[in-house]
Amino acid sequence: MTETTVRTPPEAMDAATLEATLDAALDAARAGDAARVEALLDPVHPADVADLLEQVSDTDREALLAMGSAVIDGEVLSEISDAIREDVLDALPDEVVAEALRDLDSDDLVDIVEDLEAEDQGRILGAMDAADRVAVEAALAWPEHSAGRLMQRELVVAPAHWTVGEAIDFLRGADHLPDQFYHVILVDPRMVPVGYVTLGRVLSSGRDVALKAITEDSFRTVEATEEEAEVAYIFNQYHLISCPVVDGSGRLVGVITIDDAMNVLDEEHEEDMLLLAGVGEEASVSDGPLETVKQRLPWLVVNLFTASLSALVISQFQNTIATLVALAALMPIVASTGGIAGTQSLAVAVRALATRDLTRANAGRVVRRELLAGLMNGVGLALILGAAGVLIFGDWHLGAVLALAMMVNQVVAALGGVLVPLTLERMGLDPALASGTFVTTLTDVMGFFAFLGLATVMLT
Repeated sequence: MTETTVRTPPEAMDAATLEATLDAALDAARAGDAARVEALLDPVHPADVADLLEQVSDTDREALLAMGSAVIDGEVLSEISDAIREDVLDALPDEVVAEALRDLDSDDLVDIVEDLEAEDQGRILGAMDAADRVAVEAALAWPEHSAGRLMQRELVVAPAHWTVGEAIDFLRGADHLPDQFYHVILVDPRMVPVGYVTLGRVLSSGRDVALKAITEDSFRTVEATEEEAEVAYIFNQYHLISCPVVDGSGRLVGVITIDDAMNVLDEEHEEDMLLLAGVGEEASVSDGPLETVKQRLPWLVVNLFTASLSALVISQFQNTIATLVALAALMPIVASTGGIAGTQSLAVAVRALATRDLTRANAGRVVRRELLAGLMNGVGLALILGAAGVLIFGDWHLGAVLALAMMVNQVVAALGGVLVPLTLERMGLDPALASGTFVTTLTDVMGFFAFLGLATVMLT
């Protein structure tokens, strides 16, 4: 990698100061005052500059990007949301892009390039230094969403037979070192990693101590073809700080650090939340109206058809509703309460599946717990709603129908919330993909059926 430029450390600004600074920078950009923009944004953290670019209108974003390097550097580019990154890169001159990319490690370069269209990829690769371009092209050869795409090639390696003194002398004499690294990776003559040593252990040990004597018990490797979600799980499960990446023959090809692994974990959680809400896994506040419609309309259409099942159930009990009009007013109470309960159970189950806290080994116990919890919630709500039915309508039969229907739907909601995502997971599908639609439909249909069915038997 080439030598990075020196940047003024970002200041820790309070919210009010940051907002005022960003507003002033935006005003300066509208006026075309690049020097003023640079002076205002230089002490601002790159993540906050990226937020500014994401949140402003297209016109204001164009004004900011026209300021070129006064606004954009490598750290800002790496922080910008994928939703607008391609538009940002298209708006920047090649020389500004080249200068910004020069500051980035290989993993950040890959993150920027991998989702671009082929034409834009070629343009960005052409703007890189030769060494950076070779590293990125090698990373892009690995499968998408794999450890090979996630790793960085900037690492510190030492022969396994070295002492602490030899390692320290090497580090002090090296022309280039990664901006941040946590371990010195020990390798054998075939470049196969055999352990690693933390910088703290290196600095606190005597010069004559063998590096092999102070290696960490947490050492493990991952293959470059491993799914990045699996890598993130390993980091989280075993509290890793960094992890060497090897090829099929076990040779060292890179390293993954905790910041990249946690980014993957955050993306997985965000994706699950968006899918549960039925808005698409790449939804963003930066999306335009048309893109937003494309993401949401398909799920709304699906919900339209599933909602028709509820209407079909209700239509089977027209005579019962006509006999006692109060049933029409009370139906939404049973259905909506069941929907909320199902969502509660579903959120816990999807999260547990993502973190692997819910597995085949404990699925039976979790299902029994949800069944018992649903029954207990149903009894509590049944007592409240049944009593209200008696007091308001003066009919204990109606109160009993409300109470029994509530108990049935709470049990159905609790079971559906855990069984639906479990079933999808067993089928090899993303548990978050359609669970919300299925669970909502299940609670609505069963809620209406239980309530109106019981009313038909007990009140007519």
